[in-house]
Amino acid sequence: MSENVVKLRTITGKVVSNKMDKTITVLVERVVKHPVYGKYIKRSSKMMAHDEQNMCEEGDLVSITSCRPLSKNKAFKLVEVLEKANK
Repeated sequence: MSENVVKLRTITGKVVSNKMDKTITVLVERVVKHPVYGKYIKRSSKMMAHDEQNMCEEGDLVSITSCRPLSKNKAFKLVEVLEKANK
């Protein structure tokens, strides 16, 4: 029998929007090497994550993990706030 093993991705990023109810937008930056020139380039992705208690502010550093799709664009949930924003 084959077991269904789900590999959860845990990602660290910065909150860029918390205007929606129970949803945050997280900017995840990564550095990749250009295939031809060899120069390292910054690439970014914006992911929507579920924030049940609405506790995140813009600028917070957060950890999110993958989960089942919660809406059309939201398939991550908030694990913890690593660093609060300086306001």
